[in-house]
Amino acid sequence: MALTVGALAREVGLTVHVDAGLDRDVAWVHSTELADPTPFLEGGELLLTTGIALGPPDGYVRRLVAAGVVGLGFGTGLSHERVPDGLTRAAREAGLALLEVPKATPFIAITKAVSRAVAADEYAALASTSEAQRALTRAAVGEGPLGVVRRLARLIDGGAALLDPHGSPVHVVGSLPDLADHVRRLAASGGPAGAAWQEGERQVAMQVLGRLGYLAVAADRALDAGVVNVAASLLTVALARSDEVERVWRDLREARFRLLLAGAPVDGVPEGEFRVFVLRGGAEPPPGFWAEVDGRVVVLAREVDVPAAASSPVDVRSVARGYREALRAFEEGVATFEEVAGAGLLAPDAAEFAAVLLAPLDDVLRETVRVWLSCHGQADPAAARLGVHRHTVRNRLGRVEELLGRSLESAGLRAELWLALHA
Repeated sequence: MALTVGALAREVGLTVHVDAGLDRDVAWVHSTELADPTPFLEGGELLLTTGIALGPPDGYVRRLVAAGVVGLGFGTGLSHERVPDGLTRAAREAGLALLEVPKATPFIAITKAVSRAVAADEYAALASTSEAQRALTRAAVGEGPLGVVRRLARLIDGGAALLDPHGSPVHVVGSLPDLADHVRRLAASGGPAGAAWQEGERQVAMQVLGRLGYLAVAADRALDAGVVNVAASLLTVALARSDEVERVWRDLREARFRLLLAGAPVDGVPEGEFRVFVLRGGAEPPPGFWAEVDGRVVVLAREVDVPAAASSPVDVRSVARGYREALRAFEEGVATFEEVAGAGLLAPDAAEFAAVLLAPLDDVLRETVRVWLSCHGQADPAAARLGVHRHTVRNRLGRVEELLGRSLESAGLRAELWLALHA
């Protein structure tokens, strides 16, 4: 705790003539006999003088108060036998603490008392910061970034948050104000390492964690910059390490998938039949076997609930084919490889493909399609060969499109149907 004017008076044994502002902290002591010492003051000082060049007390006291002096120690027994009444009156009117320093108490004794208090404060602050650093380091090692955020919030008795590079919260402990505008300003400036501001009664600060994100803190009291800086450094290291670990896992996942493409056995692949999915639009991969390959996320699963392009059913021996099919579906903008025009022409088992494609059609519809295709897609000659009206042929073809969910205008579908009808 800082030494106050009142506590200093009690410790050294000084008489208090004006008791205003005795609770103010003494930052340092300065002795002077100048009529105007304010150019040499920074604020927070207890000023000591014997009043040799005191001058008019009212102006003297006003200058001291304006300079931020917290108290005046007036030495008696030298140029003045007692504290001048005018000085007492001026100090009382200005609200400035006035202490009497008798001749028996040297100014150096007061300076030493304040020096000891300042040194003790600095040591306490250093010890507190050191303990906070140890606590934050233990949290980083044991719990990672979340542990650092939790510990920091307790140390500042406020709120703390880790934000990603876009300003979205990753870990939040306690309450913080809206930070969106400040994130945008820091991101746009590209220069400052952080910002601090007052929001109501709260002190708020942000630290830029390189390209890894932001640390934000808020508290109802002054923030300890040393503690916040230590937390920011630990988070930067932890996030960088996490990035490195993630890079290793990404490389490992890709290597395992490429082994599958080469036909080598790999653990973790779904049993039985599954599909190869290429995810769309930056979708997050579901739990299970997945990898990032050539800038795309590839998943092996029976189904996924995110936007993706899927292969036809495959097994562990045909992942390479499934990957080619999923890429083809991805490029064509369809959900499954079966929807790719002409995909059936590439099916490994023509008989199985034909059975699946023609399953929705009865014998009449199949024969109608076969004859219509053999007539080069013309309804009139097909109707003549089938012995029905041309409108009947068109109605049947419309029913085929409805059952298959695809248009017969597609050259690919026509080729698939021709292959299936002759398999």
